[in-house]
Formats: sequence, structure tokens, C-alpha cells
Amino acid sequence: MPYEILLYYLYTDIADPDDYVAQHRALCERLGLLGRIIVAKEGINGTVSGPAQATEAYRQALRAAPETAEIQFKTDPAPGHAFPKLSIKIRPEIVALGLSQEDDIDPRQTTGQRLSPEEWQKKMRQEDVLIIDGRNNYESALGRFEGALCPDLDSFRDFPKWIEEELAAQPGAKDRPILTYCTGGIRCEKLSGLLVEKGFKDVSQLEGGIVTYGKDPAVQGQGFEGQCYVFDERIGVPVNSVDPKPITHCRTCHEPYENYTNCAYPPCNAQIFLCPECEAKQGRYCDAACADLQSQSPHAPRIKEKKRI
Repeated sequence: MPYEILLYYLYTDIADPDDYVAQHRALCERLGLLGRIIVAKEGINGTVSGPAQATEAYRQALRAAPETAEIQFKTDPAPGHAFPKLSIKIRPEIVALGLSQEDDIDPRQTTGQRLSPEEWQKKMRQEDVLIIDGRNNYESALGRFEGALCPDLDSFRDFPKWIEEELAAQPGAKDRPILTYCTGGIRCEKLSGLLVEKGFKDVSQLEGGIVTYGKDPAVQGQGFEGQCYVFDERIGVPVNSVDPKPITHCRTCHEPYENYTNCAYPPCNAQIFLCPECEAKQGRYCDAACADLQSQSPHAPRIKEKKRI
């Protein structure tokens, strides 16, 4: 039985998030879908997996609802479910930028110019353009556009401070053409809008994000290095089908290696690149210090992986 993974979001008015979540949960459970969905008054943001027949019924249901009639889905085939369970949560924002209610960005009112993959590729090659990765540091470590500025940030909430203290402080930054990108487009809806609000004059975003760029037959992911980090069991997916270039290496032997794993010392649990051969020799640890600490407290409780958006 063929399975699919859906990635989607929509900024739209959800009048009663509690009621919406109850109905949405019933829909997903009836169809047998698993995944992670966030609902807020400002919209919906989700990624789910299930049998192709069920995901098609889900798409039809959302497109038939007045709140989500304009929603767009990004689809990937899968051998089975990509999530262990169904999680649907209500949040203040569908992607957390963490601004006050007065300063929050409504992408339906303020956002950067949306560029198709072909338009993005053309503009990306212009001189003086500044390409900003709108994701977290562990995502850009796995893959990024060539020449992109990748802020060393742990959370999307850190971007307003980074813009204020670092980007805006660069001479002439507000006059340069700025291109922003993220995984599926949702974060750049707000990030590009924030840049516009802060006085940056020429701000664009990659419509549909890296995922759409990699699927576009005209560009075929050219200009992207490494893999795209995704928030399901795949962790990383290929983007560039023309001249793929791994950018990550095993932390021990330094050979090219693109699969994330987690340090086996629970209080650390850092995401690391460690090839199977080196893991077999030294264990699944960041370094000797974590291995020594684990040997001293082998029954330390495990902590959940931290994968934030």
C-alpha cells in the first residue's frame, strides 16, 4: 500500500481553535493519519503521513472547508508512516517568532515578495544579494544554499534579536537585495515581513521553501548543498538532483556523512554526525567526555530529542 507525507500551512482565521482541533483530530483519527499539527487563531501548520487514499481524503476535506480552501500541500511518497503518533496542539502562533501582540507580523498584510523557484535561482545569482537562511542552526548544518548567511541560532524566536543587533548593524544591509528561505515557506512569511517592518528595502522569500525548490523540474534543486532537514523520521531529504554536494562529515573520521544521530549520553542528547563505523568503535557519543560520563551513570534518564521550529 503506497503512503504519502504531506507538508502544509496556511495563515487564515480560525475563530475557535479548541473546536477546530476537536474536529480536526476526529478527521485524522478516522483517516488513520499520524503527524504533528499546530493550530492557532492565525492559521494551521502541519505535516502528516498515511496511506495515499487517506491523505487524498484529507486534502479534499481541508480544501472543502472555508477556512482552508486555499491551502497548498507538498507531497512526498513514503514506504510507511513517518511519525510515531498523532499530535495536534493549540499555540499562540503556528510558527513561534515570539513577538508581542502589537509587534507581531501578519503575513497577509506584510511579507516579502514571493519568488518562484526559477525567479529565486535567477535572483540568487545577482551580485550584492544577501541570502538568509531562516531556519535553526542544526538545520542549516545539514544543508543550505550556496553562499547563504546561516545565523547560529537555536530557535526561530532568536531572529528578531539577531536582526536588530547583527544584521541591521552591517553597513548598507538595509539597501541590499535580501532573499530569505526555509523548509516549506512558513517561517519566511513572518521573517521577510519582519525585515520589511525593520526598514529593509528589497526583501524576497522563496515561495514553497526548499522542498518546492527541490521538486521544481526547471531548477532541480541547483545551488543547494547537502540535504534539507525535515521534522519526521527521515531527518534529511535530497534537494539537488543535478550536482549534489554533501557538506557534512563524520565528527570522528571526517569522511562525508549526512545522517544525524543523537549522543547516547542523555543529558547531552546533541544531534551529531557519526558514521556507523566510528559509532561501532567508540559508541554513539559526542566525544570521550560524554562516554566517560555515561559509564559513570549508566542509568541516567533519557531526555526527549529537541527538534524545534
